[in-house]
Amino acid sequence: MTLISRKTLDLLRNPGFWLIVVLFVLITVPHYADAIGHPTFLNVLMSELGLTRNAFERILYLAPIVWAGFMFSFRGAFVASLVALGLMLPRALIFSTGRVDSLFETSAVFIIGNVLAITFDSLKHARERRIELEQAQTELQSSEQRYRSLFEDAHDAIWFQDMDGAIVACNAANARLTGYDKDELIGKNVKEFLSLEALDTARQVRQRLLEKSAGEIYDQRIRRKDGSEAFVRLSSSLIRSNGQPIGFQHIARDITEERRLQENQRHYLEQVTRAQEQERKRISRELHDDTIQSLVVLSRQLDSLATAHAEIAPEFKKRLEDLWQQCNSIMQGVRRLSQDLRPAALDRLGLLPALQMLATDTARFSEIPIRVNVSGTERRLAEEVELVLFRIVQEALRNVWRHSKATAADVMVEFSDSKVRICITDNGNGFDLPATVTDFAKEGKLGLAGMEERARLVGATLSAESHPGKGTKIMIEMAA
Repeated sequence: MTLISRKTLDLLRNPGFWLIVVLFVLITVPHYADAIGHPTFLNVLMSELGLTRNAFERILYLAPIVWAGFMFSFRGAFVASLVALGLMLPRALIFSTGRVDSLFETSAVFIIGNVLAITFDSLKHARERRIELEQAQTELQSSEQRYRSLFEDAHDAIWFQDMDGAIVACNAANARLTGYDKDELIGKNVKEFLSLEALDTARQVRQRLLEKSAGEIYDQRIRRKDGSEAFVRLSSSLIRSNGQPIGFQHIARDITEERRLQENQRHYLEQVTRAQEQERKRISRELHDDTIQSLVVLSRQLDSLATAHAEIAPEFKKRLEDLWQQCNSIMQGVRRLSQDLRPAALDRLGLLPALQMLATDTARFSEIPIRVNVSGTERRLAEEVELVLFRIVQEALRNVWRHSKATAADVMVEFSDSKVRICITDNGNGFDLPATVTDFAKEGKLGLAGMEERARLVGATLSAESHPGKGTKIMIEMAA
């Protein structure tokens, strides 16, 4: 069934269509049937109104035209007016005695019918438009009310500021965050809450927002009304009107307790690490000053015993030489253990000589060539920083030796005016990295997790790059 057929069926099923047909029939039959006669009262009425019967019937044709306009819009009225014109023209041209007047009346009915249809159709559309606007306004007011409720009841502090930094609107959470009442905050400049460092951060964020318009998420420090400090995580975005920036929207979450917990945890880790290093240093010193010295004495005694008495049986002498070699081997192992616990070169000479010795020792017992390269102007760092960096490199080289199956490794130390960067690379089998560095522990990479924790203790950042079969790169970067 075609589209036209479906429309025709829908039209034929519409009662309004048949009402228009009936009206045309009821008007047209008496319009052409003067012979059957009209009721007398109708003739009297027409004469009193100054109309002929045919003129009155032509006026009646306006009824189906207007009704078609209501039912089927202007297109229906136009079709109905054409039908009315077709029904009136034969009467005006053939049967009417006053042909000019009849044609004028017929044309007037056609024109007036279309004008009325257009007028009513416009009024109908205007009424529908008004209803739509009223509904849209109601929905807008409802949406605005819902947004206002969300805005006012939000747990996070939300405020809007103009381009000069003056607060123009804020919710109740701002009072909890800053200690100021809402009325006090309106008109207050955000600069009053920021230190010089925080203000510099805000200016940088403002510049980035103006350049790219994308939102920014960052941590900021603010001053409360009572003078205390609060840490917030800010989500800032630029507000535009007609393409021009008019202000900024900020959503702030109070992370003061979270930051304090992190600082307490960092302090705890620092104390644990410091105590651990002190214990390493004590054990290393005792191994060097006591155990190794005792092994040296024992080695000399065995050597003296093996060489001082010529009458010793050869098999017994061979046994003494084996013991002497075992003693020396144990002494070398203890010395290496002491060196791993606390390299003396780190305290006496600094980070770079300690890394050179570490690379040399690791290459010797792992049989993996390891090169240490330095660029930039060498300088000493704080004792705690050098110790942490040494431990990270030590753990990285231990991973190269134990897990990577590499045939070569490099340690690159770069000094710049404001940063120190250390890269440890190998050509081993590599591995799949977790999504973030903090997921090392979840993935069972405890060595990498420990390296990342140590880096954070001194404000450094640790990143890793690795792919199966393509080696691994560990990079530590920090301001210095």
